[in-house]
Amino acid sequence: MNHKNKVFLIMTVPAVLLFFIFHTYPALQGIFYSFTDWRGYGEWNFVGLKNYLNVFKDERALNAYGFTFQFAIISTILVNFFSLLVAMGLNAKIKFQKTLRAVYFMPYILSILIVGFIFNFIFTHFLPDIAGGLGIEALSKNILGDPKLAWVGIVIVAVWQAIAFNTILYLAGLVTITEDLYEAASIDGAGMWTKFWKITFPLIAPFFTINMILSMKGFLMVFDQIVALTGGGPGQSTESISLLIYRGGFQGGEFAYQSANAVIYFIVIVIFSIFQLKILEKREVGN
Repeated sequence: MNHKNKVFLIMTVPAVLLFFIFHTYPALQGIFYSFTDWRGYGEWNFVGLKNYLNVFKDERALNAYGFTFQFAIISTILVNFFSLLVAMGLNAKIKFQKTLRAVYFMPYILSILIVGFIFNFIFTHFLPDIAGGLGIEALSKNILGDPKLAWVGIVIVAVWQAIAFNTILYLAGLVTITEDLYEAASIDGAGMWTKFWKITFPLIAPFFTINMILSMKGFLMVFDQIVALTGGGPGQSTESISLLIYRGGFQGGEFAYQSANAVIYFIVIVIFSIFQLKILEKREVGN
């Protein structure tokens, strides 16, 4: 074995072992326990597919899936729409361009929980107090305490923080487009809207695909924002799958059952991501 191979093994083997110990092994252990009735402590027995079948009969789990997908789809659409707008604005020739890019990226590096607690205060006290003083009745109540509106607050926080990362990706795509294409289009009489649909969007389609998939995957696993803003309430109106798995598995003595739920959740995310990738890749080819 030559020196390069030894260095390669020394650098990779510890990383692989750590990854297996802290990621792969716990995942395999969770899959194993999903076929048992283990509560997280004590003895256990094999129950086969019982836990998996019970997930599809659990109204609370189905409601959590419904809320999670509703939240993820709406947030994904909004974050990509606003990210693209911001990226196009920052890509224009304006003053303090680099400074503005740094400012827009700041929300992404902040702790999700800290941001969530700050917005919790804003929605609960700051905004209602100001709206009440100005006589704006529609904003004078805490939306996080309304089962029908609490999800809106979570969407606002999640989208506000996620825009930063998506904007950076769109900027990376926009800088690859040369000005010559826009100049040629202008000579042909193309307007701003035509330039966007015929030049900009087709050329950044790969970046759009990446953003859509990453956004959807991230929003489907929403957890911290809900913990900080609503705790899954009022009632269970904003309870996501991740929060349900955590509560049931680690606090409710349903470790095996929620392990089965987690396996199903993982399969759903993988299938949805692959489907999304195939659809968006076809659109790239079409462009």
